[in-house]
Amino acid sequence: MIIKLSSVLSPAFREVHNSIKNGEHNQYVLKGGRGSAKSSFASVEVLLQIVKHPDVHAVVMRKVANTLRTTVFAQYAWAVAALGLQDDFKMTVSPMELVYKKTGQKIMFFGADDPGKIKSIKTAFGYIGILHFEELDQFGGEEEVRSIEQSILRGGEYALEFKTFNPPKTKNNWANKYCLINKPGQLIHHSTYKTTPREWLGERFIDDAEHLKAINPKAYEHEYLGVPVGNGGAVFDNVTVEEIHDAQIAAFDRIYNGVDWGFYPDPWAFNRMHYDSARRTLYIFGELTRHRTGNAETARLLRQYGVQDTDLITADSAEPKSVADYRSYGLFCRGAVKGPGSVDYSMKWLQALVRIVIDPVRCPDTAKEFTAYEYDRNKEGEVISGYPDRDNHHIDAVRYLPYVGCSAHHDEPSSGMA
Repeated sequence: MIIKLSSVLSPAFREVHNSIKNGEHNQYVLKGGRGSAKSSFASVEVLLQIVKHPDVHAVVMRKVANTLRTTVFAQYAWAVAALGLQDDFKMTVSPMELVYKKTGQKIMFFGADDPGKIKSIKTAFGYIGILHFEELDQFGGEEEVRSIEQSILRGGEYALEFKTFNPPKTKNNWANKYCLINKPGQLIHHSTYKTTPREWLGERFIDDAEHLKAINPKAYEHEYLGVPVGNGGAVFDNVTVEEIHDAQIAAFDRIYNGVDWGFYPDPWAFNRMHYDSARRTLYIFGELTRHRTGNAETARLLRQYGVQDTDLITADSAEPKSVADYRSYGLFCRGAVKGPGSVDYSMKWLQALVRIVIDPVRCPDTAKEFTAYEYDRNKEGEVISGYPDRDNHHIDAVRYLPYVGCSAHHDEPSSGMA
């Protein structure tokens, strides 16, 4: 089957493709917004180079191994099909790799959270000459990336490297700073959904982008245009701390409840909130926080607070016994289903809201968490991506919201992820 490259490569990457074809650079940093087709381009190019260089193998990296299968491995499986190479490549998930049947060349997938595997990578012949960092900003900084490069790219005349990512919101993130420095042999390219063929994205994607542009231009710039719009290390720059009056609460018609389990030293945390989908505004007007308090007692506290049998409570599924306890007490509790990438999704959903309004009198602990929550920094003081798992108990209770179905109320919403 003959596949026209123009049918699988976005027009935004034609010059980049020609640069690779002509051997003009050996490192390509591809950044851009959602739907910009940068990862699709990288996966197609890696396959083309594998076929072209019979003694070269490739390694594809993500920061965390358990995100590989449903993200970048699936992306490469798409590329194999898009190029009509299904009969030429064998795909396995254990080990996770693509094997070019004609030569035995491999495209191997690894997470940086297992450095032992990275250092022990061996090939039966040839050498590893191609390296792809997906979601570059998720790595711990330039030093970690350089260490991986030194471990993997050894020997051989040919070397090609891709670094793909959506620019993080804060300008101080190390990956954003990395793109400000021109290095020999490196090409930095920025793309957006606007140069991706419309039919590839679908009308729903375009409509969602235009809707966000209308109601939250800053979030649109970041998510769809790939522009860093924030300063400093604050995770949430859309928080408003102000009084929510009784009259407002009485008018709220979409009430949600979230629980993050805890005992000691981590607390049990509960939040009650209302989501205004038309204005993309979340109102947090209720909280409870307790240490060293068992399930029976916290269930009693929820009853005292006014939680009814028909009020859905979405809780962390990491404690199925606690969820079962609440149900045995007559509470409508369900565990949020965990999955790879779900923390990032729910946090980015909160970040993209126009406003998160928190009543500081009714919810002092929640207000403190949201306003003080910052990205981690590496030893050079640069902001790194990822959401710190500390001082975020009410944040966790709140972030289950996008998974319970924001258009639903007291009926059985769809399960979510934590």
